[in-house]
Amino acid sequence: MSTRHLPAQVGDLPPIGRPANSALLAAGVTTLAEVATYRRDDLLAMHGVGPKAVGILATALAERGLTFAD
Repeated sequence: MSTRHLPAQVGDLPPIGRPANSALLAAGVTTLAEVATYRRDDLLAMHGVGPKAVGILATALAERGLTFAD
């Protein structure tokens, strides 16, 4: 499935790549606060979200005083 129609960045999420954005959008996630409600393993289980995207999200969460639901 092509992700070219998706924006490179969604909401206040950092740039994590279109496949990861697509996976998060499909789950209804558009903000870092919503990402913080997920466990790392749940994000990694989403098709298109890999360790690099989770690492970028973890850094962005930490900058805002947030963490994953782990």
